[in-house]
Amino acid sequence: MKHSPSPISSYLNSRKKNILLLVICVILFVAAAVWASHIEKTALISTEGQSYEQATVTQILQDNIQEDGNRYGSQTVVVRMRSGAYTGEEFEANSPSGTLFGADCTVGMKVIVIFSDSGDSQLVTVYSQDRSLAILGFVLFFALIVCLIGGRRGVMAIASLAFTFLCVLYILFPLIYRGASPIGVTILVAMLVTLVTLGLLGGFTKKTAAAVCGTTLGVAIAGLSALTFGAAAGITGYNVSDIETLNYVGQYTNIRIGQLLFAGIILSSLGAVMDVGMSIASTIQEIHEQAPTLTPRQLFLSGIHVGRDMMGTMTNTLILAYVGSALSTLLIDYAYDLSVNQLLNSYVIGIEIMQGLSGSLGVVLTVPLTAFLATTFLTGKGRGRAHT
Repeated sequence: MKHSPSPISSYLNSRKKNILLLVICVILFVAAAVWASHIEKTALISTEGQSYEQATVTQILQDNIQEDGNRYGSQTVVVRMRSGAYTGEEFEANSPSGTLFGADCTVGMKVIVIFSDSGDSQLVTVYSQDRSLAILGFVLFFALIVCLIGGRRGVMAIASLAFTFLCVLYILFPLIYRGASPIGVTILVAMLVTLVTLGLLGGFTKKTAAAVCGTTLGVAIAGLSALTFGAAAGITGYNVSDIETLNYVGQYTNIRIGQLLFAGIILSSLGAVMDVGMSIASTIQEIHEQAPTLTPRQLFLSGIHVGRDMMGTMTNTLILAYVGSALSTLLIDYAYDLSVNQLLNSYVIGIEIMQGLSGSLGVVLTVPLTAFLATTFLTGKGRGRAHT
């Protein structure tokens, strides 16, 4: 008589499979990153003899604060280098009073300086306050809170976030720089990120497979929707605000400038689409485990009902995210009291509408797609329970 495996044995086998698949994904990532990163960048600007170094303000030789309390012009300060070839030495530096560059220096302030070394003379300019410690501290605080509240799942969430960052930095950017299609590469990276993220959080199961497939289809739909809208509205990747800089970069590299806008829409919608895909797949699996007698149609409709409650919040998430990123521009338009016809037909507003609606469409259509895939995977051949 054939005995079914014990729960402990099934759990251990599942863990081994998850670890094996995770190792395979990491190996593929490392191989792809090593291959993609072997590029020689074209020098777009000359930085010979110039570097950005850490320093500490030790003296204020000439302040720029006025009687009315405002600062005009520049400060003349003395800084002690904390990095670079001249570590420990002091130099006189100029600190411009600007909103984007310079700093309101005080004695003891840690700053970043632009150090220009021509051999016989050195020119030092304060670039900004040194924010490295503040950024690192906030990142560590965020990671700590996520881990404390989420426990093991929180640790996995931080690991998946780090993996996403590495994928963007070492695969997405290098491949786009090499001349690969930004849209195609972004979809592939989204698939890899989704697979590893959901695999870390829920294991490599039928539920995860359904969520990965649903998420990939969802972001692809977001990209396709943006392309369709762009073609109908006459909006291309060359209508963005920083197109002059992009065109200059495009003259000396193989970057396909026209696809960057649409690749960005795919990438920015990934988080929300992934959230919806995993939630729907998890819901259907839980219902299936608690009521295994339900028909595939009933399971599918249950996923749809849950997804309807998520659509409103998730579409709001994307729309508000895009509005928030363009808040300054939108407020300027409001202050100038521009006409509706001018606003609706400007490229800036058109792009914001395209981004928000395309991403939201990807979220909405992820619901039925994931519900169908999860139902099919969980109720297909071998109706065994998927491990969580």
